[in-house]
Amino acid sequence: MNQYVSADEIRAQFSSAMSAMYQSEVPQYGSLLELVEAVNRETLEENPDLRRQMEAAGEIERLNVERHGAIRVGTPDELAMLRRLFAVMGMYPVGYYDLSEAGVPVHSTAFRPTDEAALRRNPFRVFTSLLRLELIESEALRARASEILEKRDIFTQAARQLVERSEAQGGLTSGQAEQFVQEALETFRWHHDATVDIETYEALCGEHRLIADVVCFRGPHINHLTPRTLNIDEVQRRMPDYGMNPKAVIEGPPHRQCPILLRQTSFKALEEPIRFANSHEGTHTARFGEIEQRGVALTPQGRRLYDQLLGRAREQSQGLEGAAHQEVLARVFADFPDSHEELRSQGLAYFRYEAVNQDNGGSSPDDLEALLDEGRILARPIIYEDFLPVSAAGIFQSNLGESSQEQFAASGNRDAFEQALGSSVTDEFELYEGIQTASKKQALAGFA
Repeated sequence: MNQYVSADEIRAQFSSAMSAMYQSEVPQYGSLLELVEAVNRETLEENPDLRRQMEAAGEIERLNVERHGAIRVGTPDELAMLRRLFAVMGMYPVGYYDLSEAGVPVHSTAFRPTDEAALRRNPFRVFTSLLRLELIESEALRARASEILEKRDIFTQAARQLVERSEAQGGLTSGQAEQFVQEALETFRWHHDATVDIETYEALCGEHRLIADVVCFRGPHINHLTPRTLNIDEVQRRMPDYGMNPKAVIEGPPHRQCPILLRQTSFKALEEPIRFANSHEGTHTARFGEIEQRGVALTPQGRRLYDQLLGRAREQSQGLEGAAHQEVLARVFADFPDSHEELRSQGLAYFRYEAVNQDNGGSSPDDLEALLDEGRILARPIIYEDFLPVSAAGIFQSNLGESSQEQFAASGNRDAFEQALGSSVTDEFELYEGIQTASKKQALAGFA
């Protein structure tokens, strides 16, 4: 009887192989990993409470392997096949993100593990965007882009066959999994040769540089691979010392005692030489080095407050960069509670409950608040595993050389995205709510 490799193991192998490939293609990525590792080590040494909290939550082990990648595809068929390919690795579409209103003509989801054990094993995520051709104003250019995309196949034949085999037999053997990782990598590899002539490339750039990036190459080259830091402000400050040119503004919420959601920054996109189909030579900017810091996941109520404050901060910080921008952000976000107890008691964030003292004395076995006050149950923040559309758009814009936030007339279209995907996307709030509810039930059961 064949022994199949677990999806978690295939995902770990693929994430490691992707990191090695990207480091060979973008040497600065290696410097980025060195910097993040150094800052994380120092942060844990200087903050023993944080270390204890992360050890208790099982997060130390995953920290150094945690990555998220990002790709952009051009057609519904490409997106649907990616869904099947990621499923082999135990990664499923979570969340719907409309970036068009922030000036980027795509909508997106994140393929990631969805259960806690898989996340602890390896939380690899790929933020995956589908180009919205209908947002190209020129009908002729829209038709040309569609024609180019329909002619390409971003997957190797062997990768397609191995996905089909995994679906048919319920998994892959060790040898098949090894081949699958190598074949799947080819979809994400950088190619210096464009598939179009320079005139087509420049016309698509004129519509939006991201459109050219999606349409003009053999595949959706991975455009960043992001490690997780515990102190993004320190990483941002040190990036020039490591030969990197950081973007001016950290995306997301400001620095806080209790981090929320997701903060992101990056070094500027590389200008890379390419050869066009008519033998002209030029350059293209798409790939960059991103870093992220993750905090507690917010409830719908918490997200409404976050979005409200972020909108206010964006209005007040127009044209500001660096410290001045962060000062405005911090001032506006002073209205967002900054202690885990306030976040929990006000229903603004999700927490995992754990029984730590189950003796027979004390409060009623179903009085959660009293048991928390007595220290017999602990509430630990649930880490945010997903993304923020405004932050993603900010990263895209700064690295595509866009000087302004173009507004597209169309708004989000989740139904069309899910039709292209071939499945519905999971609601991230339901995942966090499920984890919180199950942990609460389990913690209280110990006192029954």
